[in-house]
Amino acid sequence: MVAGSKSGEGLEDVVAATSSICSIEDGVLRYRGIDIHELATSANFHEVVYLLWNGSLPNKAELQALNQTLDQNMELPDAVLKHLKTFPKTANFMDVLRTAVSMMGCYDPQTADNSMDANKAKSIRLMAQTPTLIAAWEHIRNHKEPIHPKKGLSIAANFLYMLRGKEASALEVRAFDQALVLHADHEFNASTFCARVTASTLTDMHSAITSAIGTLKGPLHGGANQKVMETLLTIGDVAKVDKWLDDAFARKERIMGFGHRVYKDGDPRAVELRKMSELLGKEKGSTKWYDMSVLVEKYVKDKKSLLPNVDFYSASVYYTLEIPFDVYTPIFAISRMSGWTAHVMEQLGNNRLIRPRADYTGVKEAHYVPIEKR
Repeated sequence: MVAGSKSGEGLEDVVAATSSICSIEDGVLRYRGIDIHELATSANFHEVVYLLWNGSLPNKAELQALNQTLDQNMELPDAVLKHLKTFPKTANFMDVLRTAVSMMGCYDPQTADNSMDANKAKSIRLMAQTPTLIAAWEHIRNHKEPIHPKKGLSIAANFLYMLRGKEASALEVRAFDQALVLHADHEFNASTFCARVTASTLTDMHSAITSAIGTLKGPLHGGANQKVMETLLTIGDVAKVDKWLDDAFARKERIMGFGHRVYKDGDPRAVELRKMSELLGKEKGSTKWYDMSVLVEKYVKDKKSLLPNVDFYSASVYYTLEIPFDVYTPIFAISRMSGWTAHVMEQLGNNRLIRPRADYTGVKEAHYVPIEKR
């Protein structure tokens, strides 16, 4: 492990390891050296998955092979689907996802094989089956039968199809695919680092990913876009934005979707999602949520000098795509599955157990006191 540059609360600015997967330098996010803006506007999610796993963009034959392999692995194991139907319908969505992914490890044919080839195969199954799992639970918890994935559709197109029961428009698919690209990896965020720590013990891929999902569940990591959309719905109208925010700031409420620990000049991912929010609104015949978001962005920027992060405009994108609120964080897991698995494979490729030290702040020396003298 690389020695930390300095200690700090929450490991802020501490360099914990080396990685060639993702970088954030001077406010620029890159996957394998490629600027996120290039990938968001030119690449599809399957290309990004290949890039994260293999270090370079695929040629036509390599992309076709990946597409076919993902297509062949989208169905859930029958036993996992059967177990899903026994879960409480009121269970937290992320609890279900965490438990079901762990269960998928029990039925994976290579679960005990920790070789690179086996882990790549497990990564493919996890990447392909996670969208199916999330869409299936959305139906099961609403007392409906899951919709099976449709052959020949991309991950983005298939997820929207399984969620709705009908194929989405080309723009809707492109919007969701772009959102997956933008969320695919983000250096050593909490869930990715957790996955690497778990993998460093030489446990299996599914255990590492289960750790990551448990970390993503926390409200300081996943779920902010749900809070953003709840805020927009509470405000309700473009004309009410300033008054509502005046009152919220007077109550010292935090407005979700703004600021980021590693971006001082704005989150580059928010730029692309802002454009997509407007395009989707126009296709649907109403830019209300986009217009409100722009006003909220201007207000918070003027009053607090804070800029939107990736969660802010993804909220209106997902809402316009008719995705239920509590599916927003599980969607994060669909996208981040590509990054998590890439990091697990990288960790295992040159592994050393991650075991940091603590700066002890307790009593320096103490002695045992017999119970009768306490």
